[in-house]
Amino acid sequence: MNFQVELSDEQAWALAEFLKRVGWSEWRALAVDDEEARRMRDACEELRQELAYQGYAPR
Repeated sequence: MNFQVELSDEQAWALAEFLKRVGWSEWRALAVDDEEARRMRDACEELRQELAYQGYAPR
């Protein structure tokens, strides 16, 4: 699936920072099982990569 979203510069940086910091414990705590947690992680990784491609890659 492809979709487009408009974010302000501030929102893009905040989302990039969040995706850098979130980890397995958060995904697992919010998921019903490990498989759902993996899907959540994978989706977040796709977003993180696209943000990095657009220049939002916090160190």
